[in-house]
Amino acid sequence: MFPLSYWASGLLLHNKWLSTHQSGDPSTLAQHSSSVAGTENKCFNFSSAVLHNVRNPGREHKMKRLLTVVLLTVCAAAPEDLTGKMFSFPQETKTDHVKLITPREEFKAITVCLRSFTDLSRNHGLFSLATPAFANAFLIFKKSASDQIEMNIRNKGISFFGQEYKLNTWQSVCTSWDGANGLVQVWIDGKPSARRYCSDGTITGHALIMLGQEQDSHGGGFDPQQTFVGLTTDVHMWDFVLSPCEIQRFVDDLNFSPGNVINWRALEYQIVGKIIVENKQGACSCLIKKKMSNMFGQSCQA
Repeated sequence: MFPLSYWASGLLLHNKWLSTHQSGDPSTLAQHSSSVAGTENKCFNFSSAVLHNVRNPGREHKMKRLLTVVLLTVCAAAPEDLTGKMFSFPQETKTDHVKLITPREEFKAITVCLRSFTDLSRNHGLFSLATPAFANAFLIFKKSASDQIEMNIRNKGISFFGQEYKLNTWQSVCTSWDGANGLVQVWIDGKPSARRYCSDGTITGHALIMLGQEQDSHGGGFDPQQTFVGLTTDVHMWDFVLSPCEIQRFVDDLNFSPGNVINWRALEYQIVGKIIVENKQGACSCLIKKKMSNMFGQSCQA
């Protein structure tokens, strides 16, 4: 099955074609294809011969149907390597978000790791996974209290205290849930919480994963007072409980195994609203050299 974004991209191109095919100018469709697809949707170019055939009135109806099928089939959101990039969420809204795309519809365990930077002291969501049955199937939610992280699993919530969540600082946040026993755990910059029971069972159904907004319904129910404003990068999701050693490797950014559900190095996503993909801030230009030099007691100059 193709993700919804594949079909949406094809339909957008099809609508553009319907509005321009009367002109009979193949370059017009090519321009529209480029503007709609951009670099995120890798769409094949169509031969001018096919477009000229469309101009034949006797074959126009058949060619419309053929072109629609082709557009829907070949227009796909190719995975993108966002290493060294980040999402910038610059404003508080009730609409803007990033949708992370996965075809998976069953989870018996989950681990999510990400890095975030914000100056928000109010409630805000960091990662929201919703299904038709559970609006809060897997939700990482930062409460207004400086040391409180709330986890929601299958619409049941549990709070974790004593974790230092700093403002205006890059922080690594990891959370895990084991559906076999219902235990949940949170790590902030590698510091683990206690393992606490929340909900056991399985998460099933069409999974919508969003950054920037907290879903109070499947794909909606956004509250601008819970929207995320800040920077997010290195988002990974696994369908199993990651070991503490692997989580520490993520925190240290050391050759960890990328997510097998959501992988920042091969990410399929859709941006809705004014969210910007840009280079990470504050990254040392010789990061690899720095990691190596640390072993030899040398310094790295940015």
